[in-house]
Amino acid sequence: MISDLKMKLSVIIPCHNEQNNVGFLIQALTKTLNETEYNFELIFVDDGSSDNTVNEIKFNAEIYPNVFFIELSRNFGKDNALKAGIGVATGDAVITMDADMQHPPSLIIKMLQFWEEGYDIVYTYRENANPHAKFYQKATSKLFYKGINMLSDIKLEDGTADFRLMDEKVVRQLKQIDEHELFLRGIIKWAGFKQYGIPYTPSKRHTGEVSYSFIKLVKLAVGSIMAFSARPLYIMTGVGLTVSLMAVFYIPYVLVSFAEGYAVNGWASIIATIAFFGGLQLMVLSIIGVYVGKIFMQSKARPNYLIRSTNLVNVKNDLIRV
Repeated sequence: MISDLKMKLSVIIPCHNEQNNVGFLIQALTKTLNETEYNFELIFVDDGSSDNTVNEIKFNAEIYPNVFFIELSRNFGKDNALKAGIGVATGDAVITMDADMQHPPSLIIKMLQFWEEGYDIVYTYRENANPHAKFYQKATSKLFYKGINMLSDIKLEDGTADFRLMDEKVVRQLKQIDEHELFLRGIIKWAGFKQYGIPYTPSKRHTGEVSYSFIKLVKLAVGSIMAFSARPLYIMTGVGLTVSLMAVFYIPYVLVSFAEGYAVNGWASIIATIAFFGGLQLMVLSIIGVYVGKIFMQSKARPNYLIRSTNLVNVKNDLIRV
């Protein structure tokens, strides 16, 4: 065991339009965590919900003394909502999970066992494709992780989830990271420490539908790759050198044809070549532009999120309980 003293767990749950799941999740987590030897707190972070999620959380916070909430001023994205929760967590270990019940609370018991064995981070990944997801969701998810692993400097198992346990020493380091466009799955992998992955099969959503669109997934993939690697720039440099070398080999053909009095073939091929190189240049400039844009946004030093209401109070920029 880590200690003979009764330790504390902080469970962080980002929510976006989960009004029908909040109460059910609180009951499931309370039942599971009451079977452990730990005290615990549940921190719900409402990420700009348009339904009755905030009121549902507030209602439960009045019933359960260990339920806390942070209502963000708008939708800032799941990773920023998680960062908001991590910033106020006070537990010896912090658990992050979704509110839709696809992350089974019962798996927390197994995560605690590995933490007690000395692992600093215990994360989960889907052992098989999500049986409850649609075909295009499975395909895009697989492409997402393949793209991340191929083009960035981190390696993630297919289906790595935001369902994880982190030791307080890891959380302390994460609180110091002030990065625009967070990708916590990548940051936690990059952080190192002693990690252990648990395969799992997602449960069926209790209610509601997945709100992550294909466009959002593409944006997340591009942002995540460029947040952890300059490899796209190196790849385009290699493509540029290859194309330039091919152009050099084309010069002798033009000179020989001119000397022999042959017409150099191809008005159509010339136009196609110009269009190809023009498109290639625009693509390279676009990649550079994205990196420059990320630098520009980071230089503004805007906060990752703004808080509209909470049952926590701000004291010296640190959120603590009332």
